[in-house]
Amino acid sequence: MGFLGEVWQVRGGDGPVGEILIDDADFPWLSGRFTAGPGYESVRELFVRELALMEPLMTQDDEEGWRRWEAAYDEIERRVTLVAPGGPVPEFLLHIEGDRAWFRWNDEPFEGGAGA
Repeated sequence: MGFLGEVWQVRGGDGPVGEILIDDADFPWLSGRFTAGPGYESVRELFVRELALMEPLMTQDDEEGWRRWEAAYDEIERRVTLVAPGGPVPEFLLHIEGDRAWFRWNDEPFEGGAGA
């Protein structure tokens, strides 16, 4: 696929959050090396919390856990935007951990919310 080598940007109100250099494409998921920008520190804990809430949900069905994760992810969506080489994407699900980021996106809102 043509995604390898592309640089996607994560932007926020406190400045550039970072860049993702795509090195793996398993559509619909893309992943790559994340380089933090000056705005990352203002949202770093949001990504840490989101992953901490999501991890146990991968092995157990917990409706309340999913509600907590959705609330945490809603805050990420309020604070950052994902920008493809061609411009901002309207809907995305983004995870950042250390120097890695992985995400999926769509030109239309996901059915049923970001976790769909």
